[in-house]
Amino acid sequence: MSLGNDPAAADLQSAAAGPIPPAQADRDRSAETRTTRPAETIAAVEQATVRYGSLTALDGVSLGFPVGVTGLLGPNGAGKSTLLSLLSTAQHPNEGIVTLLGEPVGAGGRRTVRRVRERIGVLPQSFGYYPRFTALEFVEYAAWLRKVPSRGRRDQARAALRQVAMEKHADRRMGDLSGGMLRRVGIAQAVVNRPALVLLDEPTVGLDPAQRVGFRDLIKGLGEHSAVVMSTHLAEDVVHTCDRVSVLLEGRVRFDGTLAELCALPGENGTVESGYLHLVGPEEAVL
Repeated sequence: MSLGNDPAAADLQSAAAGPIPPAQADRDRSAETRTTRPAETIAAVEQATVRYGSLTALDGVSLGFPVGVTGLLGPNGAGKSTLLSLLSTAQHPNEGIVTLLGEPVGAGGRRTVRRVRERIGVLPQSFGYYPRFTALEFVEYAAWLRKVPSRGRRDQARAALRQVAMEKHADRRMGDLSGGMLRRVGIAQAVVNRPALVLLDEPTVGLDPAQRVGFRDLIKGLGEHSAVVMSTHLAEDVVHTCDRVSVLLEGRVRFDGTLAELCALPGENGTVESGYLHLVGPEEAVL
């Protein structure tokens, strides 16, 4: 089942190394908004509002993300990629507060943003690379961008490739890798700095079923030590990888809680799909 996809993800491409940006009517539904907040969070947004001209992409969103894997679900234009962009520091909200690793990002200035970015890993839905770089060179370059010390940087890059089962392909050129291999290298560059917060935008897109299964196991493993926030439109990704789920609709939070709580919502068969449909309505779901 496909649950919709938010295409507004351009800011994530430059989140790790790009320039630091300047600070910048809910419809009635039968389902109540449910929010069960974790006690301890690595990242949080409080009453965050983001506008693009007359369009409100996020409207007073408050969410916290603990260690573990949190899935972001919602139809096209729900605000998922905009939320990831806030968490990556690629942009700031027009209103509200973003707190990362215990620091309010907007209030801390550029130095705080730079420091926090060094502990964030980002995998955009699509990422650019120099095709003649080897996989090791690409991951090592990502480590340099995130201020990983030069001493031991190559060893850390190799360790990241080993973590995603790509160490034996370390000397292959990026332009020669398959789609599944590229996604694995993408994860490696996202975790090479040993981040506390990992942001994944549609990480299993374009993978065949066997690759998707392996990738889910990899993402689940990342959540053992980091807060992983994953935007996806596949219910299977949520079922097999996520500890928590946040559902967005029209820029607002419709649900924030555990998988069990989502499945317990009224629906036909007590599944992620039925809980999601109960929250957003069949006209908003892409099946």
